[in-house]
Amino acid sequence: MNPLFGVALIAIGSLGAASFYVPFKRVKEWAWESYWLSHGVVAWLIMPWIFALFLIPGGEIMNIFSDAPSSAKWWAIIFGAMWGVGGLTFGLSLRFLGIALGQSVALGFATAFGTLIPPMVAGVNLLATQAGILTLIGVSLTIAGIVIVGYAGALKNQNLSEEEKRKAVKDFALKKGILIAILAGVMSAGMAYGYQAASPIEEIAIARGVNPLFASNPSLMLILIGGFATNFIYCGYLNIKNKSYRDYYTSPRPVLLGNFFFCALAGTLWFMQFHFYGMGRSLLPAEMVIFAWSILMALNIAFSNIWGLVLNEWKGTGQKTIIILIVGIAVLILSTFIVNV
Repeated sequence: MNPLFGVALIAIGSLGAASFYVPFKRVKEWAWESYWLSHGVVAWLIMPWIFALFLIPGGEIMNIFSDAPSSAKWWAIIFGAMWGVGGLTFGLSLRFLGIALGQSVALGFATAFGTLIPPMVAGVNLLATQAGILTLIGVSLTIAGIVIVGYAGALKNQNLSEEEKRKAVKDFALKKGILIAILAGVMSAGMAYGYQAASPIEEIAIARGVNPLFASNPSLMLILIGGFATNFIYCGYLNIKNKSYRDYYTSPRPVLLGNFFFCALAGTLWFMQFHFYGMGRSLLPAEMVIFAWSILMALNIAFSNIWGLVLNEWKGTGQKTIIILIVGIAVLILSTFIVNV
């Protein structure tokens, strides 16, 4: 086990997660549901199978699925569908709040629910072991960092005029965005539950010779099938309702090709999040695995707010707000190193 290297791999995944929404800013003329579904096809269907073909010995992926208990497979898909609702509303929270504030609120709730509920359901007393206590300390620091970042977001909202808010975030809507972000955070924890439910699949993958670094990929494939289903239903509904299905074939050829490229880039960056998360998680000591989700969420928030600074989402908010934001980011990053204490 190499916890420090595991955290580094999770950090790479977090950077991909925090960056995936950036290519959408280059998409032209398409409705939100069109580019969200297009990136989802790449992130949740194409990339998992491409990586499986390269990283899992030939033919073994279907044998792993065949050997896995039906309950593990179905729960992975069901929790994936739950996460899919979170992922869908997560995209809406970024649309209404921007990358920085949207990720902070949504991922804050995802951190708490995704880290603490699985061990509670399993009957684990986190206060009974040093690892459990460290987990609680780390989660507490993560939530503290989220509160600080959220406070900076509230100050930002006070300091900007409506015109400035919409210049930074085109569809800015604070109340609607906050409510959607809370729902997104609670439902997004389904990804953590899915990994927990699919642990027998990982064990079978290792028994069949899959490198432990990549043993979570088959589980992720099933989780993402469930996630894609919920996103496909909703985005398909919007495509029909708004007649935005025309986006896929009526845009000028240069726009069409550019949009597909940036959506594919966004999807690839998104998938990197959980590919590297699975790798990093495999390098943590068994008693620290439950903390992996908190590490991912904390770094996602830290990197997303750094992107918010780069993209001028915090422009014009004042020095005090920026200092508070930076303190919040520092606390979030600090929380990820609790695992190595």
